[in-house]
Amino acid sequence: MKILVKRIYEPAAESDGVRVLVDRLWPRGISKSDAMLDLWLPDIGPSTALRQWFNHDPARWEEFQRRYHAELEQKTALLASIKGPAKTRTVTLLYSAKDEQHNQAVALRSFLTTRSVSRTGR
Repeated sequence: MKILVKRIYEPAAESDGVRVLVDRLWPRGISKSDAMLDLWLPDIGPSTALRQWFNHDPARWEEFQRRYHAELEQKTALLASIKGPAKTRTVTLLYSAKDEQHNQAVALRSFLTTRSVSRTGR
């Protein structure tokens, strides 16, 4: 499973494969045509309360990931819409946050890659 993470403000590339926006809110300054999305999954993003609590504070990163991963456990259908294409193609999770290391796309990628590994026994 090849899952990449990329800011939506970076130019789209063929190597992105399936482009999936994982922000709950539409990114500022991006038109729907410029986004070149294959899929927008606003409900896979962290809850509004969690997003506001985190507020992209790196000091809260570990706890944010733990809470967000707990939320993701309840979103199996949405997760399947990413895992399915990722079995045969590259999937790029798009986000709009300025912090490239502490955002929901990074946490989601971690969840997807660690859960699929632990569940298959690899």
